[in-house]
Amino acid sequence: MSDPTGSATPPRDDLATPVALRAPPRRVVSLLPSLTEAVARTCPEILIAATKWCTHPIDLDVERVRGTKNPDVRRIVELAPDLVLCNKEENRRVDVERLRDAGIPVWVTKIESIDEAMVSLARLCTVALGVGIPSWLIEAESSWAPPSPEPARAAVIPIWRNPWMVVGRDTFTGDLARRLGLRLVHTDLPDRYPHVTEAELINGVDIAVLPDEPYVFTEFDGPEAFPDTAVALVDGRALTWYGRSLATARPILAAQLARARRPDQPSS
Repeated sequence: MSDPTGSATPPRDDLATPVALRAPPRRVVSLLPSLTEAVARTCPEILIAATKWCTHPIDLDVERVRGTKNPDVRRIVELAPDLVLCNKEENRRVDVERLRDAGIPVWVTKIESIDEAMVSLARLCTVALGVGIPSWLIEAESSWAPPSPEPARAAVIPIWRNPWMVVGRDTFTGDLARRLGLRLVHTDLPDRYPHVTEAELINGVDIAVLPDEPYVFTEFDGPEAFPDTAVALVDGRALTWYGRSLATARPILAAQLARARRPDQPSS
């Protein structure tokens, strides 16, 4: 096996693990929605399977191999892909190891900030997939280059309720929020996605940002927990996905944050 550059040394993924790539890969399975969209928008002809959560592009027509946390490893091995794409945070190490033990090359990404996303996605396209830098990634870099607004607003971003879970420290979504002029109030807690009480949820918060995934917050489910706080309902894909959506996420989220209002205020 050789890597796309012809080097005798296999390239390494984001975790510095050598990946014996079959160059160039022509059969790719993606186990993360963001990466699925990135491949589908860059070189769709090589994508043969993805998870049931891979909803973009909306016309994606590939085999489904269950979810990110419970992929059908046996079926993936049967498909004999040249490469499987995973993510350190979203996919399980045991599944990565089972695939590698079966002789399937696996490329694992690690993305906890906008800057890491740009570097990781560029390496994914050029090193792992053997294609050039796509135009959407250039657009994304340009979109996120301007500095963050000042001053920052104290914010909370719940990702689940019953129990409440929020975005904390060292997360991609947290860095994205910072660049939108938000200061997450729960980054001093030890967990990256801490559980919080209802009192902790609203303490010191100027704005609550409620995405529609993974928990589907709506006008009728979520804002009532923040009666004295401005609430913004936002596109969860724009807030949490990295990939093609990064090219358009900043203006979308900025507009949604600008429409934030208290639950007792009438909509305009």
